[in-house]
Amino acid sequence: MAHITETAPFGTVRLLVVKIRYALSSLHPECEYIFQLEKEERRCLQYISEQGNRSTGCHPFWDAVSCWPHAVTGETIHRACPAVFSLFKNNTGSVSRNCTTGGWSRPFPPYHIACNVDDDIPESYFATVKVIYTIGYSISLVVLAVAVLILLLFRKLRCARNLIHIQLFVTFILKSVAVFIKDATLFSSDDTNHCTLSTFACKVSVVFCHYCVMANFFWLLVEALYLNSLLLSSFYHSRRCLWGFSLLGWGVPVLFIVLWIGSRVYFEDTECWDINEDSPYWWIIKGPIVVSIAVNFMLFINIIRILIQKLNPRLIQFNNSSQYRRLTKSTLLLIPLFGTHYMFFNFLPDYFNVNLRLCIELCMGSFQGLLVAILYCFLNQEVQKEVHMQWFRWQERSYGVVSPAAKGSQMDTPF
Repeated sequence: MAHITETAPFGTVRLLVVKIRYALSSLHPECEYIFQLEKEERRCLQYISEQGNRSTGCHPFWDAVSCWPHAVTGETIHRACPAVFSLFKNNTGSVSRNCTTGGWSRPFPPYHIACNVDDDIPESYFATVKVIYTIGYSISLVVLAVAVLILLLFRKLRCARNLIHIQLFVTFILKSVAVFIKDATLFSSDDTNHCTLSTFACKVSVVFCHYCVMANFFWLLVEALYLNSLLLSSFYHSRRCLWGFSLLGWGVPVLFIVLWIGSRVYFEDTECWDINEDSPYWWIIKGPIVVSIAVNFMLFINIIRILIQKLNPRLIQFNNSSQYRRLTKSTLLLIPLFGTHYMFFNFLPDYFNVNLRLCIELCMGSFQGLLVAILYCFLNQEVQKEVHMQWFRWQERSYGVVSPAAKGSQMDTPF
């Protein structure tokens, strides 16, 4: 039997593919990669069985990436880059092997070179990314919880805008919790076969994660709508409007999640419902998110347009200038947190600038809740003043200390 030599670089390539696809998705898409390889392997083994045993030349074999046919000694076989690599890179390269008297040669050029697979990202980089986003979600969760308590405990802070802020904070908290639950359920052990895992617990964790992500996007949309309404000054913030915002933020995601669950149960009840490659039903969730991102981006442009008009000294009275300038500063700090960067990355292939995507979507994204809490709550002058007043009142009750600051009037801020 001809001698088959394996190639060491393939291990690096395979690891890279799995890590990139897992890191860039809320699914565990390495299964898409593995399933396609298994499918190609079955075809190759069927082909090998049909060829039978030949005493001369190099026998057909599967090298874990491509299927190599029978070849005579001295023949060079060329194979196109495996289609599975198109999951993360468009390529048209080819790999060759020589059939020698000692068996098949190593592939040349190696897969990671011929197929233009970037393998310059060390495994430690992905481990570092996981540590960073775990820390980010943990810190965000704690800070957001404190922010929610502050806005709920102080009666003077209970207003329409803060009620909207609180619900946005809650979505970030739920999103962090969902990430931890999903990791614990699907990736608690290295021995777990994620590609065949199909339990009620794992499906619930995936559904909960998708719902939290959708709710987060829709409450970011609510915040953008609210900012537009403040700038237009033509929106009456009645209790009915708050119910409408709540229905949009919490109810609309429920509708799409229920539709998606039904489609998976009746048409695609496979694995843990987290493999969505080439699935038309995935657009039941992805479509509304894409629309919300697009609408948010248009609202961002509209906010900038309105602010430019309102900040023109010839169009506004002098006594309104400071208010609009403060509004501009707050808006420009908050809008980048409305998922504007998703508008850019959402329409690019997964393999585009992997380092940048990992940094923004995982590392920086995990701290998004922390930044929102700081900007909406801890840097809000009204919140700061109320906390200070409550602190001075506690000092007065405890020690008889009265501070002039405690006698100040409440400050009204746009956010």
